[in-house]
Amino acid sequence: MAQIPSRQQILDWVAEHPEATAKRDIAKAFGIKGAERIELKRLLKELEAEGMLERRRRHYLDAEKLPPVSVIQILGPDGQGDLWAKPMEWEGEGLLPKILFIPRKADPAVGEGERILARLTEVHAEDHQYEARLIRRISHSALKIVGIFRKGADGGRIVPIDKGADKEWRVPAGAMQGAEDGELVEAEQSAPRGRMGLPLARIVERLGDPSAPRSVSLIAIHQHGIPDEFPEKVIDEAEAAEPATMKGREDLRDLPLVTIDPVDARDHDDAVAAITEEDGGATIWVAIADVAYYVRPGKPLDREAWKRGNSSYFPDRVVPMLPDVLSGDLCSLHEGVDRPVLAVRMRLDGEGNRVSHSFHRGMMRSLASLSYEQAQAAADGQPDEVAAPLVDYVIKPLWHAYALLKKARDRRQPLDLDLPERRIELTPDGRVKSVNFRERYDAHKLIEEMMILANVAAAEELIKLRRPLLFRVHEEPSLAKIDALREVAEASGFTLAKGQVLQTRHLNRLLEQAQGTDFDELINISALRSMTQAYYSPEGLGHFGLALKNYAHFTSPIRRYSDLIVHRALIAGHHWGKDGLSPEDVENLSTTAEHISETERRSMAAERDTTDRYLAAYLSDRIGSEFAGRISGVQRFGAFVKLDETGADGLLPIREIGNEYFIYDADSQTLMGSETGMEVSVGQRVTVRLKEAVPVTGGLMLELIELEGNSVTHGPKARGKRGPRKLAVQARLKEIKRAKKRKRARV
Repeated sequence: MAQIPSRQQILDWVAEHPEATAKRDIAKAFGIKGAERIELKRLLKELEAEGMLERRRRHYLDAEKLPPVSVIQILGPDGQGDLWAKPMEWEGEGLLPKILFIPRKADPAVGEGERILARLTEVHAEDHQYEARLIRRISHSALKIVGIFRKGADGGRIVPIDKGADKEWRVPAGAMQGAEDGELVEAEQSAPRGRMGLPLARIVERLGDPSAPRSVSLIAIHQHGIPDEFPEKVIDEAEAAEPATMKGREDLRDLPLVTIDPVDARDHDDAVAAITEEDGGATIWVAIADVAYYVRPGKPLDREAWKRGNSSYFPDRVVPMLPDVLSGDLCSLHEGVDRPVLAVRMRLDGEGNRVSHSFHRGMMRSLASLSYEQAQAAADGQPDEVAAPLVDYVIKPLWHAYALLKKARDRRQPLDLDLPERRIELTPDGRVKSVNFRERYDAHKLIEEMMILANVAAAEELIKLRRPLLFRVHEEPSLAKIDALREVAEASGFTLAKGQVLQTRHLNRLLEQAQGTDFDELINISALRSMTQAYYSPEGLGHFGLALKNYAHFTSPIRRYSDLIVHRALIAGHHWGKDGLSPEDVENLSTTAEHISETERRSMAAERDTTDRYLAAYLSDRIGSEFAGRISGVQRFGAFVKLDETGADGLLPIREIGNEYFIYDADSQTLMGSETGMEVSVGQRVTVRLKEAVPVTGGLMLELIELEGNSVTHGPKARGKRGPRKLAVQARLKEIKRAKKRKRARV
């Protein structure tokens, strides 16, 4: 009679044989037959009940791993053209695993939103955990598209507005919903293919005139699926809310708290105050709107806020996370009115070290709602009539505290990127009036440093209280991305340390080298692109960019759901009321982290697309004009150029670079001419002519006029045998690589 395996032996077998995990496979492996199978079944059920194994169909698998054969959904390509996917079945406690889909040459094309049955292989790559191969296609989900409707004799077609998308969709006569020719519409796919091989679609919403100025952000909102209308139940709950009372709160109304925000800010969710101490240190108060008082777990308001994840900001509108009655009124820290807050008091010594902190649930009253410009002018000795009475006991103590925080920051050495922020100014009817770069003051940096200090205190407080929370995580960049940054740095004449554990101070030295040079913006942008994307997680994995061990978002609960979770955790941890973190909140932390990380990326993409479209609209009446810029990226199909005047990014197709063939080298990010050996690489100064600007897609098409001050000849492509030229250019590229290696060795 075979011996029944131990629990650990079963777990080890499942881990080592992920493709043979059915009960019969396990029984066969251990020689179990007949009646002993009953005991094995009981043991497997125990492991399943304890969460050690998960049963899928008739297989037992590690609950924290995906099965070797899974249904996955294609998410679409990234900027590098790689296809990513997400699992449709995931019961683990951690973050949703990332899957890289690797198609074979013989595989049929799969599109975004399509579900496939795939064979998964677990890998240990830096940016994904599994690689997938197609077994068979299952079905399409309701893939959506936003585009321009063109009416025809038997229906019509939709021309997509995505940059680079050239596949049209056909709309049968019965699925037009009354759409007119040239109208902007949202449609969903109804069948993979129709007549002429085009996918069939049905129109689900008519969005109006695509050339209307205020359609720009509307396109992005619908294209990225951002909810922009609140359900009636949510509005009803928000409008029924009553102002908070002093019950269970500390009276903080005598503190010299003020808000400092952009001049056009509609909501104010943070206020600050500082008191200069006799030892040269300071006490800082950061008070944050108590959104948790109004948004209770599980209620319609909470479910809608979770769904949205965050507010989305566009030049002409805001899509808020909460209805305006809350975000613009009851939760907003307006001047001269009582508002409920969660506040943190932080004591700094004379060197800027935080020596203590404490959290409070209270009621505050803002002394003033200042703009960044007002606060800065007052600090510089030129206060207006609003700020003048506040200079001595509000402004000066705040700037003293900021001087201390700068000392601590200099020691910590967070990543010190200097990237100008574009400001698109619109006319009253929504057209682009100007594109400028926002001026950055010490007032901006003061608020940033105080918010960072408060966020760190919140993370440390909840760790001390042993309470679950959502951390803000920013992992260090991959070796591949750092190598790419090093290539850009060396091509620009700078160096980046190699052969040691990367720290932010190493990147800051590179940024210092570039400061004040022609390559300043390029190096800052390249450093930013080398960074991994920050995300939310129940696990505290550190924040590389800020050089911090523990970090959480606490300071913006009006516009970020993550901060609301942290507020609820603090309320529960300090026993301040029944509106703290619920058992459901705790149970779903991993799901929430994954979801709001995705909604944040969704908003960023929509905001970026909107900016591109506004810039294209702004430049559309300057077709044929010449612009100065710098090459910011090189690909097989051409190069990307960042224009100096507006910061807009345009495509320089390979056909517009010169009248010869170009060979692409991915390692050196270089295009080289087969006839002249002309080298096109990241960082080079260029003069380009604007050939095309398409507001509806945000696309800019450029033509190269000068490269590093040298004129470029255009005309018919050189003809003749390409083989020998290609070999010669490849030899030249190898020579360039060897020269770069020798240069690095000398450094």
